[in-house]
Amino acid sequence: MEQLTPAKVTPADPPGGAAGEEEKRRALRKMKLVALSFLLGATLVFLLTSWAQASGWPGWVGYVRAAAEAGMVGALADWFAVTALFRHPLRLKIPHTAIIPNKKDALGSSLGDFVGSNFLSEEVVRDKLKRVEIARRLGGWLAEPDNAERVTSELATAVRAAVKVLRDEDIQAIMEQAVARRIIDKPWGPPLGKILQGVFADGAHHKLVDLMCDRAYEWVRDNHTTMLRVVSDRAPSWSPKFVDEMLADKVYGEVLSFVWAVKTDVNHPMRLALDKFLGEFAQDLQTNPDVMARAEQVKGQIVHHEEVQRLIGSAWSTAKEMLLTAAEDPSSELRRRVRLGLTSLGQRLITDDQLRAKADGWVEGAAAYLVKNYSREITTIITDTVERWDAEETSRKIELQVGRDLQFIRINGTVVGALAGLVIYAVAELLF
Repeated sequence: MEQLTPAKVTPADPPGGAAGEEEKRRALRKMKLVALSFLLGATLVFLLTSWAQASGWPGWVGYVRAAAEAGMVGALADWFAVTALFRHPLRLKIPHTAIIPNKKDALGSSLGDFVGSNFLSEEVVRDKLKRVEIARRLGGWLAEPDNAERVTSELATAVRAAVKVLRDEDIQAIMEQAVARRIIDKPWGPPLGKILQGVFADGAHHKLVDLMCDRAYEWVRDNHTTMLRVVSDRAPSWSPKFVDEMLADKVYGEVLSFVWAVKTDVNHPMRLALDKFLGEFAQDLQTNPDVMARAEQVKGQIVHHEEVQRLIGSAWSTAKEMLLTAAEDPSSELRRRVRLGLTSLGQRLITDDQLRAKADGWVEGAAAYLVKNYSREITTIITDTVERWDAEETSRKIELQVGRDLQFIRINGTVVGALAGLVIYAVAELLF
């Protein structure tokens, strides 16, 4: 099977876009003309001084001619060196020319190794982060109310985007699996019994018992006719009616007195018996297998009830609506608490040395872990990106970025060559 090769891409344009690139192109052409003018000037001087020397001009012409000749050589040598970086000089494929197009991949690999060795080492990262004091700077930034509001706004935007992207069906399924199922799968008896045991031991249930006694007394007091009818219905058919009424009044009075006593006497035997029963019930929920089994049956009936299932299904919709409303309203309690929390965190990062040291340690540890375990993957981004670049376009763009400065090499080569030629010619004349 034919192996597919990745398509070549061009490196990203420099900041400033097309206008900035065109400006750099004009500056490069201008500096090339300046460097060329130095070469042409040296050439013109060399030709004139050669003619003058042949015509018998004085000896100083030799000095000028030597300087011009050396300047020409220096200019041509540096032109060749600068041009050989980006292309073949005069389109002649001379060995070791067009270095950047031919060695692009090797340069990318070397650049990746250089970055990995000198910038992505654990020691360098830890030292840099320690000197930067990220926690202190972050604390000072967060302590400003405007910055805390900005972070809160960004968090709200992220929350809104995340909530809107999530599908309601998926979240409801997760809630049923992760939350509802865990609640259903765990026995209710022991934890419920433990909670009730604590409530009963503290006497927190007494207010509920008081309420039940009050309602029982009020019901008996307000339902005299009902009590009479119940007694009459249970009386024998042969019993005289006036006897039934007397008996019903007697029963009503006893019941009313009983519920009044239970209502008013906190140490009534009925109340004490109820406390004992509730305590035993709480204990049975934790230890009695029969009671625990019945609790599980009740749990199943409750969980599988239609209204409970509907409540579980609508929980995410309700939470989603509340979250979106709170995130969109800058004055909501949620956003207000987030702002206050961020501001408080910023102030603590400034004043609390222990917290600041801990935060710096977290950052250093996380960064060190990344560079220690993933530095190769990070530098691979550089090498892979350079490998995908088109060689000619890469060479052109690099020349556009640094070519103007490289033209000074040609200019300096002309000047330095001329001076060196002058010195060498002068020394030769003095010695010979």
